[in-house]
Amino acid sequence: MEKIQEFAPADRYLYDFGLCSYANGFSQIDTNQDAWYYGTWANPFKFIVFNYVEGDCYTTICDNAEEFKQAMTELAQWNIESEHGCKIDPGGDPKNKEQWVKVGLSEYLY
Repeated sequence: MEKIQEFAPADRYLYDFGLCSYANGFSQIDTNQDAWYYGTWANPFKFIVFNYVEGDCYTTICDNAEEFKQAMTELAQWNIESEHGCKIDPGGDPKNKEQWVKVGLSEYLY
């Protein structure tokens, strides 16, 4: 697993409609914390989790599906226990949704 931290002074919409878009295989990880300065996305094809927090960018690149499932389960459980909720939005793309099911995270899908 590789973890990268960077700073990018922008807002989350740069990622929503760019790097972390549905077209690039990402899904939005919805919580009640989401705002212009905060967002989380994940790619179940490339096993990447990306979080944007007020310009701080955290990227986790997992080595395999099992590691990705563990990282996503921990993220989901933390959000749920913190009363932020956690749902995966595959953007209406059947291939994207199918991949989330394949990696074993269907319980968090809308």
